Amino acid sequence: MTVANIPDHLLSLEEWAALPEDDVHRYELVEGVLQVCARPLFNHQRAIMKLSHQLDRQLPPELAVAPEVEVVLERRTPATVRVPDLIVIPSDVARTNPARSDAAVVSLAVEVVSPGSARLDRVFKLHEYAEAGIPHYWIVELEPMPVISAFTLAGDHYELSARATDLLTVTEPAELSIAVGELTP
Repeated sequence: MTVANIPDHLLSLEEWAALPEDDVHRYELVEGVLQVCARPLFNHQRAIMKLSHQLDRQLPPELAVAPEVEVVLERRTPATVRVPDLIVIPSDVARTNPARSDAAVVSLAVEVVSPGSARLDRVFKLHEYAEAGIPHYWIVELEPMPVISAFTLAGDHYELSARATDLLTVTEPAELSIAVGELTP
């Protein structure tokens, strides 16, 4: 997508889906507004990969993990589509190879904080994912040392259910033990 192709109006979900693929930039759609997101740096991507491997080994067969899947938070125009670093969805949904996932089927969304995304991940996405009804949200911080904050939906907001710098142990969305220190080089 070039600058000349950037829409000049609030987008619907259908218009979002019809945008040309772009391997250079990452985009999200927030209340119909196309937002360009910085590509993650090497350590960020490595942390996503390492966490994905830990989750994949421990999730029960009925759950699947995937990186950078579009999640539709609001279908009505103006639409909102976020792209969490990782999501956990039912395996039967994953087998359909969806272009994007509805928030209603996401049991866990994970964001790894990057320079420039801290407020977005800790404030805006924390609120948006809760409003969309995603039961679990993890915020992974790599600097100054790795830490995972695990949030659980309580009504219409998240409550901190666990925070770990060494071993994160949770029972939802599955029984998981995440070696937090292994997420960084």
